[in-house]
Order: sequence, then structure tokens, then C-alpha cells
Amino acid sequence: MGLQTLDYVVFLIYFFIVAGYGYWIYRRKKATETTSTDFFLAEGSLTWWAIGASLIASNISAEQFIGMSGNGFSMGLAIAVYEWMAAATLIIVAIFFMPIYLKNRIFTMPQFLRQRYNETVAMIMAIFWLFLYILVNLTSILFLGALAVSTISGIDFYACMAGLAFFAIIITIGGMKVIGYTDVIQVFFLILGGLATTYLALNLVSDQFDTTGVVNGFSLMLEKSADHFQMIFSRDNPYYASLPGLTILIGGMWIVNLNYWGCNQYITQRALGADLKTARAGILFAAFLKLLMPVIVVLPGIAAYTLYQQGLFQTDMMTNGSLNQDRAYPVLLNLLPTGLKGLSFAALTAAVVASLAGKANSISTIFTLDIYRKYLSQDATEQRLVWIGRLAVVVAMILAIFISPFMGIDKKGGFQFIQEMTGLVSPGVFAAFIMGFFWKRTNSAGAFFAIVGGFLLSLFFKFILPGIVNLQPLARYGFAVRNGESNRYEIPFLDTMGFVFLICVAVMVALGLADKRTSNPKGLEIDPSMFKLSPSFSVGALVTVGIITALYTVFW
Repeated sequence: MGLQTLDYVVFLIYFFIVAGYGYWIYRRKKATETTSTDFFLAEGSLTWWAIGASLIASNISAEQFIGMSGNGFSMGLAIAVYEWMAAATLIIVAIFFMPIYLKNRIFTMPQFLRQRYNETVAMIMAIFWLFLYILVNLTSILFLGALAVSTISGIDFYACMAGLAFFAIIITIGGMKVIGYTDVIQVFFLILGGLATTYLALNLVSDQFDTTGVVNGFSLMLEKSADHFQMIFSRDNPYYASLPGLTILIGGMWIVNLNYWGCNQYITQRALGADLKTARAGILFAAFLKLLMPVIVVLPGIAAYTLYQQGLFQTDMMTNGSLNQDRAYPVLLNLLPTGLKGLSFAALTAAVVASLAGKANSISTIFTLDIYRKYLSQDATEQRLVWIGRLAVVVAMILAIFISPFMGIDKKGGFQFIQEMTGLVSPGVFAAFIMGFFWKRTNSAGAFFAIVGGFLLSLFFKFILPGIVNLQPLARYGFAVRNGESNRYEIPFLDTMGFVFLICVAVMVALGLADKRTSNPKGLEIDPSMFKLSPSFSVGALVTVGIITALYTVFW
């Protein structure tokens, strides 16, 4: 049906509010912006609510709205584990990770590796992150975002991609302050528009069965799509390879989340410019918001599945003759009434643009501070560094636009694509960080093995091991599943992450013990008092964990 005049009016209101507020923040802060650190980190100027909102705005994007809704359509509520486990993980990051970063004045993740290990480890990881952020994150968000915007508006796919990139660049070149504060507005539109889509989806379900109201719609979904409300999959579930049973609670899912939320430049960057109390409060706020996300991005997918089972959307869900789960959310948006569709369209755009801006800013930060200033121009002025940072944003966006159509993002679902590609790097990186934090004998050789060897091990487990070893015996324990295309047994990628992580830690311990020094002189400054919690944070953390426990108790 496309967008109507009122929808475009609503969307333009959103655009001018974000752009206008961003420009006002930029002009207001420009007078005090004197260093590159201020540009990249907004040091000392973000409030707790701005940090929390920016964390969510950077995280929630097309991969959730489109990809995770698509997974909600195919596998159900179980995919919400990424959101609810993230809430628990954020609490751990706030308690243990942030004090270490802030105490040791760490502003970028490569800086941590340089300070804790050596230049070689830091340089390798900086390059890894740049490739990962551009080739996986930016490309996926642009591709999925443009797919959704094009489906809803009828505008050419590549024009949508260019428009999203341009909007993100406008925000990003203003620096971290502009991103942080405009993200508050982005989150407002994201949640409001997202809830509107969920409301419509639940009402559509109730209408289909001749009842009314969202409560009845949810009850009908529980009844008609009961198989989509299982949080822990059994081994015979067709999606066990993606979410292998208890691994999501006690295995690789922790590595996914702790690496993403605790060792990821574009996430931790939001809090690195604040004091510890403000950073912790912002991260706890983000954890509360994460609890809400499955309502916005997963329930609509399950609603679309329920309606699809009743014969609706049979044609709309098809791409080139095949069922495409990633069309679930755009199909629902097209059913919204005029005006409300514009609001949800703005919410989707807000999610895409905010996440693009966050990732582009981190690409800019790593390239400028960890590569350009360190190796290409050590005497560069602060103004020169800011200019290079802005140029890096533009170049990264252009590269992502040209590369994204060739990445195969649409082959297995956008969200799953990002998780599996990121999972090739995550185990080794997390091992290098966590061992560097808490074991003083961890040395540079161990970190080098974890980062490079961990990546190679991940490739070995994924592409080589199934071809040279019959993994079928592992299937009886739930550690292998048959791939329908290759007819080989493979280890689920979350379990692979767990195995690679354990191997990396074992080698790091061996190399550390073989080192004759009793401790690494590059150990971090850690004081037990750093981890002391305020009463308000403790209460908020307990409430968050209690809600997660209740959700898993109900939907086990």
C-alpha cells in the first residue's frame, strides 16, 4: 500500500526533531569541544539516561526489527534469549568491567590490548574490529534497513540505502555528544512506534478469531502457536542448531553477550566518558529497556506466524518463490493505519540510523586513535584527528553500501548472519579480555594466540572439522546436528564458541605458567573497592534478574 501523505508528515516531523536537536547540541557543545577525546567519547557530558538510551539505540537496529522479528516468525520466543540474557550481562559489565576501564583510563578496546599486552596484539585486533564493523555490522544494518524501508515505502532499494547512510552521517559527524543525546529521541520513537506495531499485530490476531483486544490476541497466540513459546529447545527441534538447548543459559550465549556488551568498542564507548556512578546507572537503565525489546521485536514476528498459519500473508511473505522470514515485520507495518504507519516507519528508521551512527563512530574512533594517530601521523593536531575521524565515517559508509549486496545477508536471516559471523571472532577476543582483567600472569603470547588462534579455530570448527571427522556420535549429547544441505553433522555455532573459548583459555594459562615471571608487569590497576555497589544499583540489578528468572520460569 505504501506510505500516504500523513505518514510522510509524521516521518518528516521525526526527521526534523532529530536533525534539529542534533544541530542544537552540536552548536551548544562546539565551543567546549577542544580535543579528539571529547569528539569521540563526549567525555563527562552524557547523563545516565543519555548513556542508557544510546546503548539501546546503538544496539537495536534492522537486525532486531527485521532479523529478530523474522526469527520470531520461524522459531518463536526462544530468540528473545539474546535480549533477556543481554539484560543480565549488562549488570555484570556494570559491576566488573566498567570499573576496570574507567580506573585505567581506557577509551578504546585496542588501547586496552596495547596497555595490557603489546602493540602487535592491539594492532591485529584494531584491524579485526574494523573489518568486522564494516563487512558485517554496517553492511547488515544498511541492507536489512533498506529492505524494510523499500518494502514499506516503495522507494528504490539502493536509494533507501543511500538515504539511511546519509542520515547517519549527518548525526555521526557531530561527534559522540550529538549521537548520545539524539539517541534519546531515537529511542523514544523506537519504543513508541515499536509498541504501536505490536499493538496492531495482537489486534489482528484477535480480529482473525472474531474477538477483540490485545490480551485476547496474546492468549490466542499462546493457544494457536504454542510451539513458538518454548524458550529451551529440545534436540529434535528444527532450530536446535541456532539455539542448542541449555547452552543458551550456561554456555556460548554468555560469550556472545559478555563479548558484545563488555569488549565491544561501539557499545562500551557510550559509558567510557562518564564517571563510574553515572556509567553504572546508564547501563542499568539499558538493562531495563532490554527486557522490553522482545515485546517490540519478537511478538510481532510470532503474531505474523499465527496469521500466516491461518492463510494470511501467503504471497506477501514470499521472495523469489520462497518463504522469507525477514519480510514478517515489513508486512505488518504495511497494515498499519495512515499516520500510525508513519510513526512505526520513523521508529524503524530511528533504529537503523542510530545503530549506523554508533557503529560508524566506533569505526572512526578505532581508525583515528588506534591506527592513524599511532602509525600514520603521530604529531597530528586535535583538529586534524577530528577531521580524519569524520572522513573515516564517510568512507566506511560508502564501502558498506557497495559491499552489502554481495555478503549473502538474505540467505539465512539477517540476525543469524550477524551472530554467526561475529561468533568467529568473539571467543578468542573475550578470552583475551577476561584473562587480561583478572589473571596477572596472562601474557602477550597468550593474548596473541587467543585472538588469532581463536579465529582460526572457529574457522576450523565451522568449515573443516565436519568434513574430516564424523561428528554424529556427539549428536546423542546434543553437541552436533545434521546439516540438511551438506548432510554432515556440525557443531552448533554457540557450542563451537564455548569450545573455542575453553581452548583459548587453556592455552593462555599454559603460556602464562610457562612464563618465568610470577606476574605480568603490564597488569591492570585493580582495587577490590572498585567493585563496591550502591544500594540503588543493587536493588535495580536484583529486580532485573528477578524479572528474567520469572520469564524463564513461565516460558521454559
